[in-house]
Amino acid sequence: MSVTIIDNDGISIGRATELDHHEWDDLVERSPQASAFHYRGSLAAQADHADARVHPLVGYKGQEPVGLLPVFETRKGGMTTAFSPAPSLWVSYLGPALLNHRKLKRRKRERRNRRFVEGCLDWVERELGPKYVNVRTAPSYRDVRPFEWRDFDIDVRHTYSVDLTPGEEDVLMSFSSDARNNIRTEGDYRVYEGGRDEIRTIISQVRDRHDEQGESYGVTPAFVTDLYEQLPEGTVRPYACEIDGEVAGGMVVLESGDTAYRWQGGAKHDRDLPVNDLVDWAVMTDAMDRGVENYDLVGANEQRLCGYKAKFGPRLRSYYTMEKGSRVTNALSSVYKKFR
Repeated sequence: MSVTIIDNDGISIGRATELDHHEWDDLVERSPQASAFHYRGSLAAQADHADARVHPLVGYKGQEPVGLLPVFETRKGGMTTAFSPAPSLWVSYLGPALLNHRKLKRRKRERRNRRFVEGCLDWVERELGPKYVNVRTAPSYRDVRPFEWRDFDIDVRHTYSVDLTPGEEDVLMSFSSDARNNIRTEGDYRVYEGGRDEIRTIISQVRDRHDEQGESYGVTPAFVTDLYEQLPEGTVRPYACEIDGEVAGGMVVLESGDTAYRWQGGAKHDRDLPVNDLVDWAVMTDAMDRGVENYDLVGANEQRLCGYKAKFGPRLRSYYTMEKGSRVTNALSSVYKKFR
């Protein structure tokens, strides 16, 4: 692919290798809207397991970075599509991540966001020419109007977030009484942070549960293990609950910036102990010890799952899925949009 740099009213947009003023991961760590899935290692793993090509777009105003937007290109049946995040991997969030915008007053901040998004969409249209585009943002990226103004359909989605800043005792007291009782359960168990073996066990348990329910599940142990190996140490944290020498359940948690994400796990089990409550509380208390401020429960869209998550006294937060395409490609997107 030839080098293409879009200039949108003073904002230059191109692939990170074409505008290499900064290291990509350094910019990820500087953006308050980036997540663990924005890291270069995560992008490589997503591209590999989704059979896609990643285009890490970056925007600059002069030498000042203004935003990041990773885009995944897929080609099947002669049709090109563009996604952020990559499809079918149950990646929670991706989309735009802005930089150096909080210092700006509202008018300039909104104008910069609009020019950055427009420039990225122009680049995608010129270089990829996709028949369908789908972008899912993080809850911290709020202003999605530039996508609406480019005729994207906007779908509001929801998640829960537990505020960890009050401290262990106050956080615990904000839970429902049954959650508190479950956490205080005594028994012969051990909750610990593991590694590759625990990842394989946890993801396999979730896959088995989906198979029992006749539902598809796109996450594989190999994908999560790749994330564990390629992302910075401490980003992927597999927590397991061991009972009688066996892993009864667990959760693969992602940690980035001030937030820990309850990503994959929590499969239904047949043990007498409240395994999932015990794991969630261990994750939260460890995160508090590290100074993490939020525990994103990752999804509040499926009614049958909201009861469990709501008992932790979380805030309801929104994020967005934006899509644009023909009637045929929109129909094909239903699997991608099904995300808890």
